[in-house]
Order: sequence, then C-alpha cells, then structure tokens
Amino acid sequence: MRRLLPLLIIALAVAGFIGLRATRPSAPAVETRERVWQVETHTLQAAALHPTLVLYGRVEAPDRLRAAAPVSARILELRVRDGDRVEAGAVLARLDPRDLAPRLERAKADLERERIRHRSDQQALEQERTLVQLADARLTRLERLKDARLGAESAVDQAREERARAQLALTQRQQAIAEHPARLAQLQTQLAEAMRDAERGEVVAPFAARIGTVEVAAGDQVQAGQTLLSLYSSDALYLRARVPALYAEELRAALTRGEHLHARADFGATPLRAHLERISGEADARGVDVLLRIEDADRVPVGAFVNAVLDRPLANDIFAIPPTALHGGDRLYLIENGRLRGLNITRAGELRSGDQVQLLVRGDALANGMQVLSTHLPHAIDGLAVAVVERTAQ
Repeated sequence: MRRLLPLLIIALAVAGFIGLRATRPSAPAVETRERVWQVETHTLQAAALHPTLVLYGRVEAPDRLRAAAPVSARILELRVRDGDRVEAGAVLARLDPRDLAPRLERAKADLERERIRHRSDQQALEQERTLVQLADARLTRLERLKDARLGAESAVDQAREERARAQLALTQRQQAIAEHPARLAQLQTQLAEAMRDAERGEVVAPFAARIGTVEVAAGDQVQAGQTLLSLYSSDALYLRARVPALYAEELRAALTRGEHLHARADFGATPLRAHLERISGEADARGVDVLLRIEDADRVPVGAFVNAVLDRPLANDIFAIPPTALHGGDRLYLIENGRLRGLNITRAGELRSGDQVQLLVRGDALANGMQVLSTHLPHAIDGLAVAVVERTAQ
C-alpha cells in the first residue's frame, strides 16, 4: 500500500486536471475590423486667381538729394530737423553771408581790373607802334651815316637794339589785347561761380520733400562740399526687393503686356499699398531686384524694411486648397466610396489673404465638385479607409 499510494495520488491529480480542462468555458470568436480614419474634406472649385509672392525689401528714394556747402563757411541758421516735411522753395539752412561776400567782391574787382587793363592796352598800342616807327627811322639814318663813313658802327648796333625792344613791346601788347576775350570769359565765369555760391548761401528745398538727416548744427564751420542735410520727395518712394529668377521673366512679361500687378505691405501696424513698376537690369545668383512704387509714400520712412505680398499674373483654371491637403509636395487624395485615391498635381503657387494661406494647384484629373482629403495624414495611401466628418465651426 505504501508503494501504491503515491501512484494513486498522481492518478487522481491527472484525472482532476483532465476534468477541469474538459469543463472550461470556450473563448468568444475575435472579429477582425479595418480601422477607419476620421477626416475632413475640401470641395474643389476652379477659378481664375492671382498667385501671390512674398517679398522682403527696403524702402528707397531715387530722388534723394544731399545739400552740400558751396564754400567754406559757418552755419548761420538751421530751420529744419530730421523727419520734417517742407514745401518747395522753403529755406532749410543759411550760411553766414560774411563768408560768401569777399569771394564775390574779389571776382567783381578782378573783372573790372581786366576791363581797365584792356582799355590801357588799346591806348598804349598806338604809342608803341609810333615808337617802332621812330626806331626804324633812326636806324635808317644811322645806317646812311655809316655808309657815308660819318657814323660809328656802335651807334647803328644800339639803334638796332632799341628797334628790337620797341618791336617786342608792340608784339607783347598785341598779344595781351588778343588774349583779352579769353581772360574776360574766365573772370566772368569766376564771377558767375561766386554769385552762384552766394545764392546758395540759402539752402532751399527744390521740391516738396521730407528731411532725411541733418548732419550739422547752427554755428558749425563747414568745408566746401561737406553735406549739410539730405532730403527726398515723399511722393516717389520705392520698395526694392529681390525675387528668384524663376519669377523674374514672368513679371517682366506681365509688365510688357501692360498688366498692373499690385502688392500689399505692412510697416509695423501701418498697411501700405504698392504696385510693380520696373525690374532691375542686373541679376546675381540670388535673383533679380524688382521696384514697387509705394502709393502711400508719406506713411513710411526711407530705409524701412518691409515685407510685401505681390500679386503674380492671373492664372486660369486653378484650384485653391488648404496646405494640409497636399501630400508629398505633388499629390492629393480623392475620397471615393470611403477610400482614398491619389491624384498627381502641379503646384501653381500660393494665395495669401491676411494670415490665411492657400495653395494653388492644377491637374488634368481635377474637376469641379471633387471631394479631396484636407486632413493631413502622413501615412495616407491609396485604398485607405476614411470617414468624412463635418468641420467644426470656429
């Protein structure tokens, strides 16, 4: 019995395990279901739109003027400050007239001295001609006396020397008279320059302008050619920006056709309007400069950095889609019977309106009314099951 007892215990344990396994409940069958992704859609609608181009540039003034001192002088008065607006003809600064008057008076005196010298030369000319004639007559007499052996050789030589001196003086006087017109013109030019500089003692605005920078103060001693201040016409300001060469020819062709391409810009909180006026004639590896004329020029200073959105030429039969609808850079997904079908497209640019950005695309397979996936799915593939949900109101 001691030998059979362990075997009996083992047999009972095996029988209990078999009984428990036979009476256990059966597991329910597992049903396999495909995952359906909740997505939003966008309805395609073809339209004629202006793609936009974002530009970053700086405001320039082509008519910027730098007023300089005509001569060395002291600043007597300064009537403007940086940023002031002035009308045409307004006096901006005045130089001390005591620094300008001496040069003008000296030029007048030099001119009058030349006129007196010319009158004196004309009067002396006849006298010197008479002296030459007298010297000729004396030389002739002495030569006759010498031939008759009644005069000395030294007297004849002296007469010849006196005649040569008289002829030289006559020649010099004639040359001085001949050079008078040239000297007179030179002195008249110097007088005109002195009068011009005296008039420039008052720095006057040549047109309605805005003062850029004032570089001197009343009482400063300035040198000839030193810049006093700068000003520019606020009616002709341009935004210079650089565009990639890809768009340069497109914009140039639009200008040739006479199209008006407008731009919207912001300087801080100030909205600006502009339009494309011309394209630079030079380019480099970064692109080509374009010049947009600012229509609200009085609202922005020169040198300001501004970002603008430029309308490109009109494009027909293009579709505007949200950026999230684009997959892989050139692919949209059409929703058909709850599944995705990929369509290849070509990008035509982007459309910006305030902070809203839409992508512009075109493609032979696109048509009005198509429902395309607008929820960006990184794992989107053809045949993926989706369920369209209504877009919640913001």
